[in-house]
Amino acid sequence: MSIIVKKVAQLIAGLIFLYGIYIIVHGHLTPGGGFAGGALIAGAYILVILANGSDAIKLKKEEVGSSLSESVSILVVLMMAVAGFFIGAKVFFNNYLPTGKMGELISAGAIPLYNIFIGIEVAAALLTIFLALIIYKEEIEE
Repeated sequence: MSIIVKKVAQLIAGLIFLYGIYIIVHGHLTPGGGFAGGALIAGAYILVILANGSDAIKLKKEEVGSSLSESVSILVVLMMAVAGFFIGAKVFFNNYLPTGKMGELISAGAIPLYNIFIGIEVAAALLTIFLALIIYKEEIEE
């Protein structure tokens, strides 16, 4: 790829990444949330990888890191859900944190935390799938 493609991808990937974070953080107020924002964040990473080529980064090492963050984030979501079961009214995924004023950013108790960790999990899962396909392609070519 040319230097123009690399720089434009780098600039656009930053904007896509920030928009993904915005979608995750405001998921309880607007349409969106963890899955949509996580898909955008993974798309930003994938764009950078496609623009720079697979030789620019160590893909095998990055796949291990993305699968680790995927596992840790889903474990945190499950622990929060079980904590809601024991803290609240014996309901799995109970919203046990105090809620603020309706319509504000901090107004949904534990739901924004669920969105954040689900966004991390989705981004890591999609990135892991993409990296696994690239690594598989490179191993087949050799």
